[in-house]
Amino acid sequence: MAARSNARKRAFQILFEADQRGVPVREVLADWIRHSRSDDRQPPVNAFTMDLVEGYADKVNRIDDLIVTYAVDWELDRMPVADRNILRLGAYELIWVDETPDAVAIDEAVQLAKEFSTDDSPAFVNGLLGRFKDLKPSLRRGE
Repeated sequence: MAARSNARKRAFQILFEADQRGVPVREVLADWIRHSRSDDRQPPVNAFTMDLVEGYADKVNRIDDLIVTYAVDWELDRMPVADRNILRLGAYELIWVDETPDAVAIDEAVQLAKEFSTDDSPAFVNGLLGRFKDLKPSLRRGE
């Protein structure tokens, strides 16, 4: 299980970097893959990380729309960058990755929030992803 947690962490870092740099997430993913192949000090980007990043990239507009719709009193660009990207990754995995149990997707996102964001972030991430879990069938239909 630690390998999948590390893969999620790397996917989050790629999304975060893309957001900070203002470039497409696939561009950052390609950079990470290229660096891991040319520098032995860089760990390889595993298949699960690539799947998460590519999957998010395919659904980016839908995911951002969902976050804006259900994050009461929060605009996407006003959220802490870490929270925004944890929610993006968590929403993708929760809604579209059937192999991941809902509770695992939410717990992993909460753990990322504990590690990379503010003291209030885990509850915020948990609450919003919990809402997505409850609405999951209708959210998938609205693609």
